[in-house]
Amino acid sequence: MAEKPDPAPPSLADLRREIDHIDESMHDLLMQRGDIIDRLISVKQTQETGSAFRPAREADMMRRLVERHKGILPLDTAESIWRVIISTFTYVQAPFAVHADLSAGDAHIRDSARFHFGFTVPFVAHLGAASVVEAVSESKGDLGLVPAFAVAGGGAWWSALEFDSAPKIIARLPFLDRADHPAALPVFVVSRAAPDAMVREVSMWSVRVAGWSAKAANAIAPVAEAIAMPDQTFDGAALLVSIPHGETLAAVSDALVKAGATVRATALVGSHATRYRVPPKAP
Repeated sequence: MAEKPDPAPPSLADLRREIDHIDESMHDLLMQRGDIIDRLISVKQTQETGSAFRPAREADMMRRLVERHKGILPLDTAESIWRVIISTFTYVQAPFAVHADLSAGDAHIRDSARFHFGFTVPFVAHLGAASVVEAVSESKGDLGLVPAFAVAGGGAWWSALEFDSAPKIIARLPFLDRADHPAALPVFVVSRAAPDAMVREVSMWSVRVAGWSAKAANAIAPVAEAIAMPDQTFDGAALLVSIPHGETLAAVSDALVKAGATVRATALVGSHATRYRVPPKAP
């Protein structure tokens, strides 16, 4: 019995037509998404108040993206495309600007802003985190990007977030945590997200202590991350403490007291999602 000949491989023209069809389908889907957003705007005008930002929903979308991603398309590309889609459609719902502190490096913070928010959203540069927080506080829905680490001369900018009417820390970027991230600068996002839209996995606290020391810093390291700035008012330090799910402010306070420090004041200044740690590629 004669064997059937193998089917002829597709021609370059055939493959390019397939790509063109996929491109048109992707564009159609984006326009359909825009139509839904247009309807969503009308619904929000009557059923919802507050900022258009939804940190909890965005974190869930990015987790699902990583879990289903496969193939030769780099995860970096997929992440950036989805971040820009989310940010741009949020901008369409309620226009906003991104205010960024350049004191930790102009190029790095711009890379982070453009990777996560694209080029449609206006970018406003500031020299100092305090200036960023002030601009966000005076806006209705702008975002602020500040380094998630101590910057020389930066001061305890988070103290301005202690008031009930102040904006809060709503996210930490990059959300997808991996060694080779193209926009790896760690930054906090400050804005006025609606309470029901916040992610409560990592709570952010402003903590003022007396008797701050290397011993105190080492004591809280097992239960929380902290940024410390000198605080002359209490002859100690002003801390921005990140407490992960499963740990408590009480545990942090106990560790400080056992290390010889005194907790003078505490205030909740935001929360964000736990970073999604992407496992390294197998060799």
